[in-house]
Amino acid sequence: MARPPSALRGHILDSALQLFATQGYKGASLHDIAQVAGCSKASLLYHFVSKEAILAELLTPAGEGLAALDARLSGLEGEEAAEAAVTGFVDLAMRFRREVKVLFQDIPVLAGHPALGAVPAVVARLMAAMVEGSTEPKALVTAYMVVGAVAVTCAADVSVGDDDLRAELIQGALRTLGRQPR
Repeated sequence: MARPPSALRGHILDSALQLFATQGYKGASLHDIAQVAGCSKASLLYHFVSKEAILAELLTPAGEGLAALDARLSGLEGEEAAEAAVTGFVDLAMRFRREVKVLFQDIPVLAGHPALGAVPAVVARLMAAMVEGSTEPKALVTAYMVVGAVAVTCAADVSVGDDDLRAELIQGALRTLGRQPR
């Protein structure tokens, strides 16, 4: 029995994300994606004009989540902003674990991708919130450590339940920033 087009589209996206996370964006072909999705390459191309279009659709929800976090942080200051930045970033990194893994595997290939255009500026504001706007070298390095460690940990296959992982990431990030976890 044939799947409805919207179900096939979702299955193609799931298959592509699985392959991108295991083989890298560069390592997965449209043919590979179609095979895993159980459809022809022609059917895949009916739904997506290119592999880049698939990637853009996969990364859009993460980008929207990052933009929403950025908007939430704009009204906060100090300790409240730092904690919201850490908690929000951990939640995003955990929610989009496979997407983060794809990004880390293929940073050179994906760095200039249009779907990632606003990410550097948003991450800079997120890190500024974590360190309350400090431009001191220690604060900047610490913010980079938190962002990198959270992303890498979420991209890894850590054998820890999600609730425990989230709690440890938040507590560890806040400790790294010199804050007392609640």
